[in-house]
Amino acid sequence: MQETYNYKVVRQFSIMTVVWGIVGMLVGVIIAAQLAWPALNFDLPWLTFSRLRPLHTNAVVFAFGGSALFATSYYIVQRTCHARLFAPALAAFTFWGWQLVIVLAAVTLPLGFSTAKEYAELEWPIDLLITVVWVAYAIVFFGTIVKRKVKHIYVANWFLGAFILTVAVLHLGNSAALPVSLMGMKSYSAYAGVQDAMVQWWYGHNAVGFFLTAGFLGMMYYFMPKAANRPVYSYRLSVVHFWAIAFTYIWAGPHHLHYTALPDWTQSLGMIMSLILLAPSWGGMINGIMTLSGAWEKLRTDPILKFLVVAISFYGMSTFEGPMMSIKTVNALSHYTDWTIGHVHSGALGWVAMISIGSMYFMIPRLFGKTQMYSPRLIELHFWISTLGVVLYIAAMWISGVMQGLMWRATNTDGTLTYSFIETVTAMHPFYVTRTVGGLVFLSGMFLMAYNVWKTVTADDAKAIDAIIPEPAH
Repeated sequence: MQETYNYKVVRQFSIMTVVWGIVGMLVGVIIAAQLAWPALNFDLPWLTFSRLRPLHTNAVVFAFGGSALFATSYYIVQRTCHARLFAPALAAFTFWGWQLVIVLAAVTLPLGFSTAKEYAELEWPIDLLITVVWVAYAIVFFGTIVKRKVKHIYVANWFLGAFILTVAVLHLGNSAALPVSLMGMKSYSAYAGVQDAMVQWWYGHNAVGFFLTAGFLGMMYYFMPKAANRPVYSYRLSVVHFWAIAFTYIWAGPHHLHYTALPDWTQSLGMIMSLILLAPSWGGMINGIMTLSGAWEKLRTDPILKFLVVAISFYGMSTFEGPMMSIKTVNALSHYTDWTIGHVHSGALGWVAMISIGSMYFMIPRLFGKTQMYSPRLIELHFWISTLGVVLYIAAMWISGVMQGLMWRATNTDGTLTYSFIETVTAMHPFYVTRTVGGLVFLSGMFLMAYNVWKTVTADDAKAIDAIIPEPAH
């Protein structure tokens, strides 16, 4: 009998979410160790920090995070529209195409082929492949919405749709280049100088705003009510949250370019928009947390709910810290320091990874016709391991970053610098070791998850539960 929904592609992306999570975080632990112990930068050029760091970023953002977004968006849009995925062949293409993009990046980045903005080799054909896959993704997602059997478009789909459209615009704008050699795979960037910096941070911060925020808010607005078995606390607030985020986030990029050649008014505009962002961000956080109203006791027994609630809490913390760090006087201390690294990872590990993990734990039994995950106790253990790993990581980077910024600014009475650069590096070493330990702890939780998922998928339990767990009232 044919499934009511097309779960095959959702299963594929869900499994690869776990796989790429392990790969990306493993590379992260390696480069963290290389910073703590530089001797680990071996003579092989493709295993040095400079080559592995962009590989880590791409693996965790686009491989792990991207696979999670594909999986959950395909699941959510079908469930809330009461319709099978539009164009199943295109949906299958998005899976294999996206995996090919990831593998090509994993090969070319360590080899040193990357889009250095002036001049690029080998990267623009990959950019074209990304564009084709993304257009196919948009056709599948919006085609499913068009063929929906319910009039209402649930708010999670608004966030997911905005993420898909905005990332498409960002990718096309930032990757604009002039190919100069088809056989040599060479091209020149369409931008230079301060214009290039502005375009890069328009892309960079809105990749955060839409790829790493709007898409995962779509997860929050679906899986939080499902896990709590409660309607969204305030549907009206969720709509206000959407439009405020969609309008404001796109202006915030210049706050990465304080005290640079960028015009001062542009820097100030980025700061102001970043501060404004605090209100809708916290409105969304409150909406997510308060969805638990009347069901707080479930937190004691449901480890999946713990993942989701802590993820939303980290979302709130990160969206307070970000606007604060955009203030010029704060930025003068924090920029170029490890404080920024701590901020990024409180969002990446605390928000993005934990809500993805919680969503996967919720979906995977349903996708494979099981009543529950193989071991709820392992989920509970994974939650505490992940929380410990995040806290170790970001606390180390906060302390290291503030200390680093203060040491850089310290001056003697005659105006000379109090500390040399190497003295700041030496002082940061214990925190780099702690950061490595935190990353290793978080990574160990991903191995627990992989084991739990494998045992769940291969278990002899064919009882489908879609028929016995209805959709909650939205």
